[in-house]
Amino acid sequence: MKRLLIALFLTALGQAAAVAKPYNVLVIQTDEHHFKTLGCYGGNIVGTPHIDWIAKNGAIATSFYATTPVCSPSRGSLISGRYPQATPVTNNNIPLGDHVVTFAEVLRRNGYATGYAGKWHLDGLGKPQWAPKRKFGFDDNRYMFNRGHWKKFEITGDGPRVAAIKRGKPHYGVENADNKSFSTDWLADRPTDFINANKAKPFCYMVCFPDPHGPNTVRKPYDTMYKNVKVPIPVSVNKPRAQTPRWGAGSPKITADTVRALMPKYYGMVKCLDDNIGRILGALRKNGQIDNTIIVFTSDHGDLCGEHGRLNKGVPYEGSARIPFLFYCPGKIPAGTVVNQALSCVDFVPTLFALTGDKLPEGVEGRDASALFRGAKTKWDDIAILRSTSGVKPWLAAVTDRHKLVYSALGDPWLYDLQTDPDELHNAFTNPGSEKIVRRLTAKLATYAKRHNDPYATDPQIKADMAQALGQAQ
Repeated sequence: MKRLLIALFLTALGQAAAVAKPYNVLVIQTDEHHFKTLGCYGGNIVGTPHIDWIAKNGAIATSFYATTPVCSPSRGSLISGRYPQATPVTNNNIPLGDHVVTFAEVLRRNGYATGYAGKWHLDGLGKPQWAPKRKFGFDDNRYMFNRGHWKKFEITGDGPRVAAIKRGKPHYGVENADNKSFSTDWLADRPTDFINANKAKPFCYMVCFPDPHGPNTVRKPYDTMYKNVKVPIPVSVNKPRAQTPRWGAGSPKITADTVRALMPKYYGMVKCLDDNIGRILGALRKNGQIDNTIIVFTSDHGDLCGEHGRLNKGVPYEGSARIPFLFYCPGKIPAGTVVNQALSCVDFVPTLFALTGDKLPEGVEGRDASALFRGAKTKWDDIAILRSTSGVKPWLAAVTDRHKLVYSALGDPWLYDLQTDPDELHNAFTNPGSEKIVRRLTAKLATYAKRHNDPYATDPQIKADMAQALGQAQ
């Protein structure tokens, strides 16, 4: 009997220790990634079983948006929980403010081993600029480079460097890259090494792959893996000018032939990413860490991939602004959870810390969405606010799971019903029955702008259009 009691006591003690053990945190971010290329988001060309595993065993957010759909502002918002104007990274190549406390800094202070590899894009103009002096909580940032979409890396006696050299300078060449030197493979080795070196203490690691951002090049065999695939052509690629708001007009015009030429290697980059993410997950499994590690997979913004006759990003269209977001947290997020409510990058940090139990730093402006990811009943305001970059005619958008309202300094407001018009071809702003949703979303935008000091709401055109929608006199 005495032995049984001792055994039960030791078992209970072991279970309590396991519960008390802090989660590791692994954040995987891709660059300019169209969410529909992933199997878990309905993609049927590229097999992405490893990324899909994260969704299957955790949660998938179906309406997650880049707060500003370009690199630097989106990245700054994700790691800080602040809107771009508070970071103050409102466009590319603006340095992150010294006042910003990132999720990694909080975890570092709490005893985590922290590190970062890949594209950073939050330290100004340096290119590639390895290991920026300001670490923002990522202690091991040897493999962090500020910016660029390099395809080949190596480690030398003086540290990492771009391995493709042309006329004495690093360039984007992919020639002779293999599974050790190609950027995606090389970067996947960095979290794997870090995970293996930190088995005995909690770790926080963020790896940011520069693919599938252009140039659309990838190493063998991925470069020809999809050369014969039938590339789906977006229905919006040749839409008439009347269906294009002024903020959505692209130049030069992208054609169906352009899409057919570019996409096979884009698919190859996505496949290479998935294979390497599988290697990272394999390291966690081998070390027995997979059941105690939070894993987040996301991107900084999308790529229109020909939708609306455009490439790249920067506009509030779905292909540009909507991004993949998968959240795996064993024991707290039920496998197969689907979160349909609208969220954006600013909501990541408060949601993460609600799951880890860490205290939020001052200045966080996003919302704790952990109840949604836990599958718990909660009263939630289904809305996310998006904004354009600085230095251009501004736009502001309010997005729900179904609707998207865009106010722009470039002309008329646009309302999209994403349920009946998923390709965003028609402006429903003046349609009968739209008044209620327009008023509601406009009121939400006005509240956001006042609370978070967004100067875009003072633009004369935006201000006048919002006031008219709310029935206010100017």
